[in-house]
Amino acid sequence: MKLGELAAFSSLEYSSRVEKTKAAMSKRGMDVLICSDPSNINFLTGYDGTSYYVHQMVLIELENSSPLWIGRKMDVPGARLTTYLSEDNIISYDEQYIDNRALHPMEFVSAIIRERDLAHSRIGVEKDCWQFTAGAAETLLLELPDVKFVDAFGLVNDIRLIKSENEIHYMRAAAEIADLAMDAGINKIEPGIRECDVAAAISYAQFCGTKDFFGDYPAASPQLPSGSATSAPHLTWSNRKYSSDSLAYIEISGCHKRYHAPLARSIYLGDVPNWLRDLVFAVHEGMDRALESACSGNSCEFVEKTWRSVISKTRYKKDSRIGYSVGIGYPPDWGERNASFKRGDKTILEKNMCFHMIIGIWTDELGYEVSETIRVTDKGPPEVLTKYPRELISK
Repeated sequence: MKLGELAAFSSLEYSSRVEKTKAAMSKRGMDVLICSDPSNINFLTGYDGTSYYVHQMVLIELENSSPLWIGRKMDVPGARLTTYLSEDNIISYDEQYIDNRALHPMEFVSAIIRERDLAHSRIGVEKDCWQFTAGAAETLLLELPDVKFVDAFGLVNDIRLIKSENEIHYMRAAAEIADLAMDAGINKIEPGIRECDVAAAISYAQFCGTKDFFGDYPAASPQLPSGSATSAPHLTWSNRKYSSDSLAYIEISGCHKRYHAPLARSIYLGDVPNWLRDLVFAVHEGMDRALESACSGNSCEFVEKTWRSVISKTRYKKDSRIGYSVGIGYPPDWGERNASFKRGDKTILEKNMCFHMIIGIWTDELGYEVSETIRVTDKGPPEVLTKYPRELISK
């Protein structure tokens, strides 16, 4: 077993990310950071596995050059294969901590913190991370009464916003996979075909990937409702059959080495009615203008305002955001949980930020979606990474 054999990047790239994280910690007055978010763990160390259903984390100290990975004993080989961490920096807890209501893994972590003479330090924890549970927080507070715990949610997420050129390479790979998966799904859709059969065709393409890039499992399942179900975003599939003269949409993502490029398109089975043509024209005009405005130096809220300036002149309304940053992702979400194209988000766009711009219009009767994954360039409009024809597909 070779150390870092399956790592996605060089050890130098991971070291650079850790140093940026330490600088952010120092600005916030943190001595230690406990990362529980699997996407942040992957970003900082390369660790990749489906073990995020148990407590695992990365511990970063300002005075220690290399992070500690702390996780379940059976996942140690995975840490060796996907990271460059030394044996001393890979620490595991025994099976007795699994599903034990009388013993919490954070008791084990607390003991490590005491052993490393950190029991009187300022420690950042990701309070709004899904994997950092109320039980984890309560255990830390009980075990380490002299620690000053502070909220570090978003600290690493914000560092992830601007991608390296190597990360952009993976984003482009994911976009190629997304295009192929979208094509597979659209080609499969016909009246009488079950939604689950379309999901199978999409998943096959997602996992196969391309000749050069394997397909990874995406952080979210394909969303492909049809008919009246299109009125509800975030539905997956059923055994419902597609019918003639009805609307459907597909929202999916390509994924390569945990990097995501989401993509959405809508399909009409039959002759497109005039009301839908009007909706498509309004949505696409607004999206075109929003894409043109997604330039370095503009704010996220400016992009949303540009969209709204177009759609407000129509009879259609959209209260939700029109996009969010993307990159590394694990279930249940491929978003980075930092910047969004929405009112009030003053994040300034910079080169190599990547976003999923998604325009969804949902009413009580139906829904229409179209989206692209984009990369902010140094000047001018963004690079659209996904290349599938941006139009309503009629079959």
